[in-house]
Amino acid sequence: MTNNLHFHGATISTKDKVTKNKHRPAVLWFTGLSGSGKSTLANAVECLLFQRGYQTHTLDGDNIRMGLNSDLGFSPEDRTENIRRISEVASLMRESGTIVCTAFISPYHKSRQSARDIIGKDFIEVYVKAPLETCEDRDPKGLYKKARSGEIPNFTGVSAPYETPENPEVVVETHKSKIGDCAEQIVKYLEDNEYF
Repeated sequence: MTNNLHFHGATISTKDKVTKNKHRPAVLWFTGLSGSGKSTLANAVECLLFQRGYQTHTLDGDNIRMGLNSDLGFSPEDRTENIRRISEVASLMRESGTIVCTAFISPYHKSRQSARDIIGKDFIEVYVKAPLETCEDRDPKGLYKKARSGEIPNFTGVSAPYETPENPEVVVETHKSKIGDCAEQIVKYLEDNEYF
């Protein structure tokens, strides 16, 4: 079937979009346990960037699973496919010149490496670090309680593994710092690496 597909190049290049937007595109890949603060932090970073006039968008794990990936469960195979699909979407958005904030647990090294391979040089892994005990104490969605009672199988950190990032570009510790300070740390990383 793929023999009949032909890549169609764009007339307007990503470089043209960088010139127009006055910033380079990036995919900020927020990974961490449930309750670590990924979604809250991704939104805080997007707000800071949007206020500066940059083209931004946030892709959130729960939101994606309500639409694009609503046919996937939480088995290791489905988790891998979930990350593959969102990596392709984030890559397309990067090509549009957007700074994309993605908030996904993405628990496996292999899947995150696959995301990095798909997205390329503008992939920035942000490890949202918080101890399991802190995340479980926060439990904003009541998921840990359900996981501990057996209502949710394959729950990361409880009955499924989370493989800690080995060499993330950015590490933020949401159990030690305020979300606003963590967001500023990430924006500073972009500044220091000349994204704008």
